[in-house]
Amino acid sequence: MAEPPISDDLVAAHGLTEAEYARLKEIIGRVPSFTELGIFSAMWNEHCSYKSSKKWLRTLPTDGPQVICGPGENAGVVDIGDGQAVVFKMESHNHPSYIEPYQGAATGVGGILRDVFTMGARPIAAMNALSFGAPDHPKTAHLVKGVVEGIGGYGNAFGVPTVGGEVRFHAAYNGNCLVNAFAAGLADADKIFYSAASGVGMPVVYLGAKTGRDGVGGATMASAEFDDTIEEKRPTVQVGDPFTEKRLLEACLELMASGAVISIQDMGAAGLTCSAVEMGDKGDLGIRLDLDRVPTREAGMSAYEMMLSESQERMLMVLRPEKEAAARAIFEKWDLDFAVVGETIAEDRFIVEHSGSVKADLPLKALSGNAPEYDRPWEAPLPPAPLSDMPEIGALAGLRALLTSPNYAAKQWVYEQYDSMVGADTVRGPGLGAGLVRVHGTDKLLAFTADVTPRYVRANPRAGGAQAVAEAYRNLTALGATPLATTDNLNFGNPEKPEIMGQFVAAIEGIGAACKALDMPIVSGNVSLYNETDGAAILPTPTIGAVGLIKSPESLIAGTARAGHVALLLGAPGSHLGQSALLAEAFGREAGDAPEVDLAAERAHGDFIRAHAEWIDVCTDLSDGGLALAAFEMAEAAGIGVTLDITDTAELFGEDQARYLITCSFDKAEALMAAAGRSGVPLTTVGRFGGDQVRLGGEAAPLSELAALYRSAFARQVA
Repeated sequence: MAEPPISDDLVAAHGLTEAEYARLKEIIGRVPSFTELGIFSAMWNEHCSYKSSKKWLRTLPTDGPQVICGPGENAGVVDIGDGQAVVFKMESHNHPSYIEPYQGAATGVGGILRDVFTMGARPIAAMNALSFGAPDHPKTAHLVKGVVEGIGGYGNAFGVPTVGGEVRFHAAYNGNCLVNAFAAGLADADKIFYSAASGVGMPVVYLGAKTGRDGVGGATMASAEFDDTIEEKRPTVQVGDPFTEKRLLEACLELMASGAVISIQDMGAAGLTCSAVEMGDKGDLGIRLDLDRVPTREAGMSAYEMMLSESQERMLMVLRPEKEAAARAIFEKWDLDFAVVGETIAEDRFIVEHSGSVKADLPLKALSGNAPEYDRPWEAPLPPAPLSDMPEIGALAGLRALLTSPNYAAKQWVYEQYDSMVGADTVRGPGLGAGLVRVHGTDKLLAFTADVTPRYVRANPRAGGAQAVAEAYRNLTALGATPLATTDNLNFGNPEKPEIMGQFVAAIEGIGAACKALDMPIVSGNVSLYNETDGAAILPTPTIGAVGLIKSPESLIAGTARAGHVALLLGAPGSHLGQSALLAEAFGREAGDAPEVDLAAERAHGDFIRAHAEWIDVCTDLSDGGLALAAFEMAEAAGIGVTLDITDTAELFGEDQARYLITCSFDKAEALMAAAGRSGVPLTTVGRFGGDQVRLGGEAAPLSELAALYRSAFARQVA
C-alpha cells in the first residue's frame, strides 16, 4: 500500500507544530515516511508526552516509606503491610466519551483496569468521577445515559466492584464532558511487574485481542480542542470487549506466575507504538517489530494503521525465550492471540517492518525520553473579589435548593447501574462517602475516594487544588482510615493560553503542598489538557483519587445515627459562603473566594478522629452544603430525624474546611469532648438525632418529604 507524500497540511493534521516538525527532520536527518510521521505524532502529542506539564509534575511529592513505585509506570504501588501492596491509578477518557459516550466510557474503564493488572495486581475496586454540562443542555441527558451505561456495562461484565465516585453538572462542561476512571488492585509486594525491557535479542510478544482500525489517531485527537468537526472524529473512538479483557486478566496473571515475563506493558494510548517505545526507552534498548506477525481482524491494514490503532484488550511483553512454549499454551487455553512480533536490539533504534520493507527506522530515545518539553507562558491567577453580599434565605429553603439540584441529590440512578458487590468483599459501596473493600483473607480494609470542587479551583486554583486533597483526606479519615497515597487526574483547558496554564501551575502548587503536609504522595496520575470546545474551557478540574488503610475492623467508623445520638461539630463554626453550593444552587451565583485550607488543622483533626475512633459511631466530612447538608444526609441514611441548634445561615451552609460532623451516644460524646479539650481541637455540640422531622434554623419539615425530593431529583431532571 503506497503511503501518501508528506505535506504541510498532513503535518498539521497530525498535531505537530512547524517547530516540532523541523525538530523531527533534524533528528532523523530527512523527511519522515507517513508511518514515521504517525509515530512521532503519537509519541509527541500532549496525551502521551506530557510536554506542557512535565516541568510542573516534577514538583509534586511522590516519595514516602509506603511507596513501592511512584509515577512513571502503568500504575502506582503502595505497601499495605504483610507483604501486600495496593496498585492504583486514575486516568481520563474525556474526548472519546463526548464523541461516543458508551464506548468512550467503557474503554476508559478497560484501559485503567489493564494499567492495574499489567503490574501483576488483581483488580478489586473501581471508581469514576464524571462532569457533565448543564442538566437542561440538549446533550446532557444523552451523555449521562451513555457514559453510565458504558461504565456499568464494562465494569459489571469484567467483574470489578464500582465502590465510589462523583457526578457533577455545570454549563462549562456543555461541550466537553469529563470521564475520569480509577481502578485499584492487590498484589504481593515482591511480585510487581514493570515495563522496562531488558536483555538483547529477547522476543517481543503481542498478547490479547486482534488489532483493528478502531481508535487510530485516538491519542492525537485527545490532545486537541473540539470544534464543529467533532463528528468526523467518531472513528478515533475505540470499541471494548469486557469478556475478552477478563480472559486477558486471567491469562496475564497466570503468565506472570509462570516466570516467563521480563517486562509487560498495556497497549493504551497510541497502541503498539507507545507500548513498544516505552518498554525500549525504560530499558535503554531498541525494538525491532515485524508487523506481518501482528494478529489483525481487518484485511489490508497498513503499517500506519497497525502502529496507531488503539484496539482494546491488548498487551505487549518481553518474554524469556525458554518459556515461549509454556507462555503460548497459556494464551491458547484462554483463547487469546499470542504472537512473537519482534525482538529487543542493542542499538537505539525503533525499526518497523511490513510486507518486506522498512516502514520506520527511528532513534527510539527521541520518541520518548527526548520528546518536546515546554515551559509554557503562564499568568498568575488574579485574587478573587470577596463575596460582598449574601442574599437572605430560610434554612429549609436553602436545604431544598440543594436537595433538588442534580449536583447534590441522591445519585442512586447512577450507581445502581454498577455492580458494587461483585467479589463479595465490598463493605461499603457508592452513595455514602468513601468506598470500602475488605482485603480478602485478612482483617485489613482499603478505603477509596475521588474528590475535587471545580468552582473553588476556578476562583482560586491554589486553594482549590489543596482543598481537593484535603477533602480526599477527610473522606478517608471519616471511616477511620489512614490515608496512604493519591493519584491525580488533572483536567484543564488549552495550555497554550497563559490564563489556563496559570490555573494549572497554581493548582499543582496547592496539590503539592497538601499532599506533602498530609503524607499523601502522588504515586500515579494523568494530565488531560485541551478540554475546550470552540475556545470555551471547562472548569479546571484536578480530580484527586485517594486510598486509605484500616488495619483492623476495630478502627472502622461505619455505624448509623440512632435516636438519642448527639451531633458534634469537629472544627470551627461555619462562616465561609464564597463559591458555596448554597450560593450556586439557590441563587445561581458563583462569587467570592474559595475557602481557606489550613493544612495543620486538617492534620490535627484527622489524627484526633483516628485516635478516638472507638467513641465515634458515625462520621462525615463537611464540604459542599456545609453542616446542613451533611446532617440531612446522615439523617436520611438512617431514616431518622435531626435537629440542629443553629439559626445562622453561614453556620448552617458555610463550607469552611477541616471540619467533620460526628454522631455518637451521650456518654461517648462526653468522652470525646474531654479528649478534645486535652488535645486542643475544637469540638462542640450542635444538635441531636431523633423523631421524624428535620429541624434547621427554627424551621421544621418531615424527613420523609425532604427524602422524597432528595431521592427523585436526579432522575427527574437528567435521566
